[in-house]
Amino acid sequence: MYRVWGFLTEYSLLLVIGAILALIWANTSPESYHHLVEYVLVDNSWIGAMHADAEGHMHRSLTVHFLVNDLLMALFFAMAGKEVWEAIVLEEGSLRGKKAMTPLVATAGGMFGPIAVYLGLAALMGSTTYDAVANGWAIPTATDIAFSYLVGRLVFGAGHPAVRFLLLLAIADDAAGLIILAIFYPSGDLAPQWLLVSFGAALAVFLLANWLPRKLDTGKPDRPWSSFFRAKLSFWPYLIAACISWYAFQESGIHPALGLLPIVPTIPHADRGFGFFAEAEEHMSDLLNHIEHALKYPVEIILFLFGLANAGVEFNSIGTPTWLVMAGLLIGKPFGIWLMGWIAARPLGLGLPEGMRVIDLFVVGCVAAIGFTVSLFVATVAFRVDPGSPNMLAEQAVQDAAKMGALFSFAAAVVALVAGKLCRVQKQDG
Repeated sequence: MYRVWGFLTEYSLLLVIGAILALIWANTSPESYHHLVEYVLVDNSWIGAMHADAEGHMHRSLTVHFLVNDLLMALFFAMAGKEVWEAIVLEEGSLRGKKAMTPLVATAGGMFGPIAVYLGLAALMGSTTYDAVANGWAIPTATDIAFSYLVGRLVFGAGHPAVRFLLLLAIADDAAGLIILAIFYPSGDLAPQWLLVSFGAALAVFLLANWLPRKLDTGKPDRPWSSFFRAKLSFWPYLIAACISWYAFQESGIHPALGLLPIVPTIPHADRGFGFFAEAEEHMSDLLNHIEHALKYPVEIILFLFGLANAGVEFNSIGTPTWLVMAGLLIGKPFGIWLMGWIAARPLGLGLPEGMRVIDLFVVGCVAAIGFTVSLFVATVAFRVDPGSPNMLAEQAVQDAAKMGALFSFAAAVVALVAGKLCRVQKQDG
């Protein structure tokens, strides 16, 4: 009932295949690779990246890269947002109550630690280097949920309490990452009034398609209105609201990949949670779980395309941002999670799950240092390349170097396996 979905393994595989193909392609035929990624599908469109033409007039162009990163990846972030939302609001939700406090405090350490290492080392390298790379401070804060979970099972065994602790930490980490993206990495000039459109769409669809049918069904065991809305309208009202919300995010200047998040809480959900990506959710009849499972295979393909569109970095791109991202992940993550986890468990008296030791926190931190998916995404956003900029080549070099750091974070898997042996982790496969 509580096994984590097999799709974590499946989408990890497709994501890796896409990333490997991109690396091979970019290092054998970089011109054709970048031509495809930046290929303009529709020029002067109402959705797309903002560019200046030869006369200096701004217009939007829908490129392959925008389609994948800004539009399709919104579905991936919506699925992650759904898991976070249920963990917060549902009975037995993993982010509710005292049991979640130690992982949440450790998550804070897993974010502040990498930031301190990244910016601290950059400052030691001088003001010129610091100014060039400082905007990438959020790249090493990310934790790849799927890969961390898979490596965690290898290190601790499927039955170890540290694996559930790690999964909770990774989800909370990415939830914080979504907030960071929204606040610190706008996609253009901010126009916050557009957010009123997004939240207006969310409020309208909640009232009309969720609250109103339940209100009309008060005292009616057969729930005719709710059944009617579910049978006749299904997900369509939420899809329309999602499109409006996504467009409003694009116009607001906040990254549109986050544009579906306001709609997720408006969709009818289950009355209790089974844990993150629990297999039991496949048998739930609520609309939110129905939508998530309908998106399962499309999101796997989207993550393949994401790897293909973002991991195409030439190996000669390795530079200072590469090492800063890796240092933030491989040094800042483990020590940040261990320190803040210890403070939460011991001085604050919040404790650890039964069967988990303080030293296991350090090993969890090593596993959580696999940034990959979200780190790649943040690197693309933090060091955005403007095709019309006179500094385009320099901007591309910094972005590519940062992406290499996100890709090389797979080294954390080896570090975690070694740390598990040195810390004498007892695997629990039950």
